[in-house]
Amino acid sequence: MLMTQTMRWFGPSDPVRLADIRQAGATGIVTALHEVPNGIVWTLDAIRTRKRMIEEAGLSWEVVESVPVHESIKRADADCPSLIEAYRQTLRNLGACGIRVVTYNFMPLLDWTRTDLAFALPDGALALRFDWEAVAAYDQFILKRPGAERDYAPEVRARARVLYDGLSAAGRHRLERTIIAGLPGSEESFTSAQFLTAIDSYSDISADTLRRNHISFLEAVCPAAEEAGVQLVVHPDDPPFPLFGLPRVVSTEADVTDLFRRVPSVANGLCFCAGSFGARADNDLSGMVRRLGDRIGFVHLRSVQREADGISFHEAAHLEGDAGMEAIVAALCDVADAQRRSIPMRPDHGHQMLDDLKKVTNPGYSLLGRMRGLAELRGLERGIRFARQKG
Repeated sequence: MLMTQTMRWFGPSDPVRLADIRQAGATGIVTALHEVPNGIVWTLDAIRTRKRMIEEAGLSWEVVESVPVHESIKRADADCPSLIEAYRQTLRNLGACGIRVVTYNFMPLLDWTRTDLAFALPDGALALRFDWEAVAAYDQFILKRPGAERDYAPEVRARARVLYDGLSAAGRHRLERTIIAGLPGSEESFTSAQFLTAIDSYSDISADTLRRNHISFLEAVCPAAEEAGVQLVVHPDDPPFPLFGLPRVVSTEADVTDLFRRVPSVANGLCFCAGSFGARADNDLSGMVRRLGDRIGFVHLRSVQREADGISFHEAAHLEGDAGMEAIVAALCDVADAQRRSIPMRPDHGHQMLDDLKKVTNPGYSLLGRMRGLAELRGLERGIRFARQKG
């Protein structure tokens, strides 16, 4: 059974139209009510209105990305119980509207993080990039986080100093805004002063504490998700390692396996993001698909090219880079066939290319690069299935 082909859409203000996505060959939309503040219930009327808009364009909406988890839940603050009840009600309302998969993440403060939104590739297209030395430069010399130097090797600190000294005032400002202003789909946006204060609110939250809080959240919301017929799928950390002194706890297969062991509910699932997991060379991507397949409810297919330091990376073309996309898609075909289901997938973080280079686009979410990715992934899946039939 072929995967369900979807694309992410950021709502009516997205420069990519629903009609464009339909012409690209997708049949489904992955979206959220991005205008609703974190912690506020998504009402039935708002969900139905957005769903009707999508269906009138000839598309379906069965996957949400994302219902954000409020920072107070991640920290287990005093207002956590009321925020969890609001989350449960949102899940009930989504289930009542026929939406069956809800993506979320448990990353403190920052969602996905990049340092360059227009990294020039040899073919002239632009990609997203994460550079560890640029993170170190921002952390030490712009954010000026106390103790930041302890998180970087001496040679990284030295190169970060050179990088920072070589940046113009505009370049420093651009780096700051790229890291903390909020990328598409991100949950929060900060100034550096606000970010320092927010980091301090996590001063007593270790990785073990964050894991316990994550488990407590799932134990509280999974029963409501089960009743609503909704599967919660956790998106892995992006990138999959600690940043700015903040812990991250969904970065490896061991992290995910432990989460499923501790909360065995059928509503506790995984959004398998090949790019996020693939930023770590020690993650066996196709093996993870096979071993975790019964919990995978949604798939992000993208590939990153890891750079020489083993930490930095940039977004590669969907069938290139370090992911091993052929093996990943083959594993997904096996999982889907064994379970007799169609797994929703989307091409992720396409390059800005061709006419989109002349347009204002959401970084990583221009149309043409994702359309290229979708076409390549569609062909790869069909080619794998055809070869198996002939064999």
